[in-house]
Amino acid sequence: MNVLVLSRDEAEKLVNKYISKRNWRLHILAVEAIMRNLAKHLGEDEELWGLTGLLHDIDFEMTEKTPERHGLEAENLLKDLVPSEVLHAIKAHNPEHTGIEPTTIMEKALIASDAVSGLVVATALVMPSKKLREVKLDTLKRKFKDKSFARGAKRNRIMLCEELGLSLDEFLGIALESLKGISEKLGL
Repeated sequence: MNVLVLSRDEAEKLVNKYISKRNWRLHILAVEAIMRNLAKHLGEDEELWGLTGLLHDIDFEMTEKTPERHGLEAENLLKDLVPSEVLHAIKAHNPEHTGIEPTTIMEKALIASDAVSGLVVATALVMPSKKLREVKLDTLKRKFKDKSFARGAKRNRIMLCEELGLSLDEFLGIALESLKGISEKLGL
C-alpha cells in the first residue's frame, strides 16, 4: 500500500484543477458524501472512502471521448498520492472499459454511490422546490422503480448495495441523508 500524502483539501484542489464543469464537480462532492456516510455506517475508514469518492472521476473530462481510459488516467495523476486501494477502486468503477472488476466492499460501494447520486439529484430536481429537503425515501423508491426516470442512474449498479449488506431501502436512505447533509454545497 502506498502512503497517503494527499489531504482532503489538496484532493479537492486537484479535482478543481482537472474538472472545470460545475455539475461534474457537484457530482464528485455528492459521491464523496455518500461514500463517507457509507463508511461510517459500515464501520470502514471514512477518510479513505471519502477520498476515493472525491477522486473517482478526476480524469473524466480528459477521458470523455476515450471512456476506455477513464480510471486509468486517474491512476497516472494519483499514483504517488493515494493508497493503492484507492487507485484500484477508481479503476474498478469503470469495469466495462478497464476490465478491472470490483471485488472489495469499497469498490462496490463506489459503483453504487456513483449511480445513486444521480438518482437522488434527479429526484430533487423534479420536486416543486427543486430541493433535497422535499425528497422523501418513498419518493426516491418510486423513482428507482420507474426505469424511464433518470436512465443514467443504472439500477443494477445501485443494487450492488446488497453486496455491502444493505437493503435497497437502507442504501437509498443513506444516500438521501448524505446529500441532504451537503445540500447547500450542491445548491439543492
